[in-house]
Amino acid sequence: MKVNEVRGQTSEELQKELLELLKEQFKMRMQKGTGQPPRPDRFGKIRKDVARIKTVLNERARAGE
Repeated sequence: MKVNEVRGQTSEELQKELLELLKEQFKMRMQKGTGQPPRPDRFGKIRKDVARIKTVLNERARAGE
C-alpha cells in the first residue's frame, strides 16, 4: 500500500483497514506461536502499512485541531 493510496481514503476506511491489518498481524503471531510458519515477508509489510495508516490519521487529527 502506497502513501498516496492511504491519503486518498476517508478516515472511516482507514480505521477499517487498520483494524483488519491488526487482526491479520495477531493471527500471524498466533500461527508463529503454534509452530505453523506464516509468510515471513508479510510481517514487515503489515507493520509498515499500520504505521502509514496511523501516520495519516494522526496528521488529519492534528490538522483538525
